[in-house]
Amino acid sequence: MSASVKAYDELITRLKKSALLRSCSAILEWDEQTYLPPAGAGHRADQLALMAGMFHQEATSPEIGDLLQELESASEWEADSIEQANIRESRHEYDRMTKLPRRLVEELSRVATLSHHAWVKARQENQFKDFLPWLEQMIDLKREQAAALGFHGQKAYDALLDEYEPGATSEMIEQAFSPLRNELVKLVAAIHDSGISPDVSILTRKYPVEKQREFSISAAEKIGFDFHSGRLDIAAHPFCTGIGPGDCRLTTRYDEHHFPGAFFGTLHEAGHGIYEQGLLKEYFGTPVGSSTSLGIHESQSRMWENLVGRSRSFWDCFYQSAQAQFPEALTNVTQEDFYRAINDVRPSYIRVEADEVTYNLHIMLRFELEQALIAGDLQPTDLETAWNEKFTEYFGITPDTPAHGCLQDVHWSAGLIGYFPTYALGNMYAAHFFNAANQELGGLDELISRGEFVPLKEWLNQKIHQQGKRYRANRLLEVVTGESLSHEPLVAQLSRKYSELYNL
Repeated sequence: MSASVKAYDELITRLKKSALLRSCSAILEWDEQTYLPPAGAGHRADQLALMAGMFHQEATSPEIGDLLQELESASEWEADSIEQANIRESRHEYDRMTKLPRRLVEELSRVATLSHHAWVKARQENQFKDFLPWLEQMIDLKREQAAALGFHGQKAYDALLDEYEPGATSEMIEQAFSPLRNELVKLVAAIHDSGISPDVSILTRKYPVEKQREFSISAAEKIGFDFHSGRLDIAAHPFCTGIGPGDCRLTTRYDEHHFPGAFFGTLHEAGHGIYEQGLLKEYFGTPVGSSTSLGIHESQSRMWENLVGRSRSFWDCFYQSAQAQFPEALTNVTQEDFYRAINDVRPSYIRVEADEVTYNLHIMLRFELEQALIAGDLQPTDLETAWNEKFTEYFGITPDTPAHGCLQDVHWSAGLIGYFPTYALGNMYAAHFFNAANQELGGLDELISRGEFVPLKEWLNQKIHQQGKRYRANRLLEVVTGESLSHEPLVAQLSRKYSELYNL
């Protein structure tokens, strides 16, 4: 065994040990958002801060730095090989982590836990002022984190964005978003001017929660989520977390009088879960056993939620089952009317319940606001006013409560600043991937209408999930589709679908 191979094996051993620590934190975080009694928040904050410090100590050990330096000087690693990718991405993560003091890592974890519980209560009571002190603490900590990371003259925000979309910058994202925004505004206007207004009251009839749960689970299982290796629970804000091989947790939330929320939320999280379950188990804890980026991750959830779940072909397969599950709500509703209702386009307050066309505008609003928060151009105390003003500018309606405005998302309470743009990137990636899969598999609409989801799932497993971090996001897109990221495939898909629905 050569010295470099021995060093590589030692690196992998250390990475897997760090990953086990991180997975312990993940189960504590999942429990925090699902079953933890509110009075236990302080103790859980201390537990998670301790775990974060232990992980940081393990992940930043000088021995890892020495191993990386030795491996980088070796010449035997082929370009795009598993070994080369693990070394490259381990260096990226090591350099980020070693710039952060353990004190800051622990404090970010502690405040995120306490902030989350404050956010849940403030959202329930519609009181932004009750969450504001925690938001101020979190923004101060994230500014400190960005300063510690540094980004060679670029925006401080970019240092935070890099955690979720490695290699991306706010300038690159704005270049991608700008033409998309222009096209979406025109499409929204055309839909509004069509005068067509689907009967969305169909979706607010009585849908018993237990029946929703059963129907959502059956759909998630049908598209490929393995409940033998996962589960579905309730949380204030839906999420998916991959604990480790054989253990992936989904959450959703139910409203007896709003069918789309839980159903499409569950499909969305199941898309994340299928990605987590598709990672190569033997590489757990290494970059090649981890997701490429949050943008790629969101491409999977948004694809199953929208390109599959809101398609006509999906309901060719599922609508009779839906009528049987919800006879009181749907017995006298045609499939066409139901399809039009779930694809209704109109300005709305809640991002996770927004239609495909306006959804990206919700993301762009948050992208602008969180950049301003980190730059200091917007202070947390002014966030509610700034949100409402910008929302009115974007959508022509003004949030009537904080819960419908700046308190609706969990991300800022958890310190996930830089995450939001990955949703819109995910929509763009998804359009590229779906086109490629459609071409290679010979017509996804027919497969989906017959309930044959395995071909698409296996295509995604092979082309995307099993690649892990072998490639960065844009390079993966090129490898899989032969294309560079563009707004055009997404705009084309939306235009085709909604031109037919609204006679454009």
